[in-house]
Amino acid sequence: MDQETIDEMYMRRCIQLAKNGMQNAKPNPMVGAVIVSKDGQIIGEGYHAKCGEGHAEVNAFASVRPEDESLLPNATIYVSLEPCSHYGKTPPCADLIVHKGVHRVVCGCIDPFSKVQGRGVKKIRDAGIEVTVGVLERECKEVNKRFMTFNTEHRPYIILKWAQTANGFMGSKNELGEAQQLFVSTSYTKMLVHQTRAENDAVLIGRGTLECDHPQLNVREWSGPSPERILLSHSNQNVPNGFVQFTDIPSVLSHLYEENKQSLLVEGGAKTLRSFLENNYWDEIRVETTTKTIAKGIKAPQVPVCVNILNQQLIDGNTITIYERQ
Repeated sequence: MDQETIDEMYMRRCIQLAKNGMQNAKPNPMVGAVIVSKDGQIIGEGYHAKCGEGHAEVNAFASVRPEDESLLPNATIYVSLEPCSHYGKTPPCADLIVHKGVHRVVCGCIDPFSKVQGRGVKKIRDAGIEVTVGVLERECKEVNKRFMTFNTEHRPYIILKWAQTANGFMGSKNELGEAQQLFVSTSYTKMLVHQTRAENDAVLIGRGTLECDHPQLNVREWSGPSPERILLSHSNQNVPNGFVQFTDIPSVLSHLYEENKQSLLVEGGAKTLRSFLENNYWDEIRVETTTKTIAKGIKAPQVPVCVNILNQQLIDGNTITIYERQ
């Protein structure tokens, strides 16, 4: 194998390790690290398990057996995100790498956090260590898309989610024209919704969804923390306990940014979702589509033209499509 292929192979392992920090690393990024000897043997691995505890590089070096310490001067450390260069709750990982004296460092992508932003790479290079940046960069950024958006856009990463019929309705109406619940999700895809909630810091609905569906917006069918529940409404009447109310989207985003919450899941209804779309407040769209149709009801929003399909799966007969910006 050539060096580029080798680097990508070990970086994929870094990404795999990084995902273990999904629940507890935030608000820090998820990071994985792999230490490889000159002859291609993995002699150390680690990931950032919990905010305030050791970073991926620290855990990787700690996992190296005493008898393998002598291999470090000719070893390469692969890290999915640039090593930190500042003192926070833990010392700088760039200093640790320099101290350990490895031969080479391979980074997936640069850290956008204002206290890093290339400083970690510079510190390592200034110490005479070879550094390669940008291996599987897109994939490494994808793992930390919430962290990246939070630090570059100064707002949370926004996911719009809805379920719809094959002919594009996300709600039904009774004979009086009043909105009614429309059950599209299966028991399994409903569980996946709860997984998505557990992976995000806040979930938002509008007044119509609150009064029609009375959703709990928790993660009772998945393991993990329930997100902060937000109601977007101009009316102060009948706001359920546990909900925080705002009257406009910018106020929601400012609140979440100030609270260091990096992601927002918007679950409806149609008017609320369109408001986010029309104001260009979105990063990702998740649509579950059933094969069923209804004659009339509440039309689902239109997916914008400027999207790529990130993923598409057929689950229990329903198609789940995840879109991202082009």
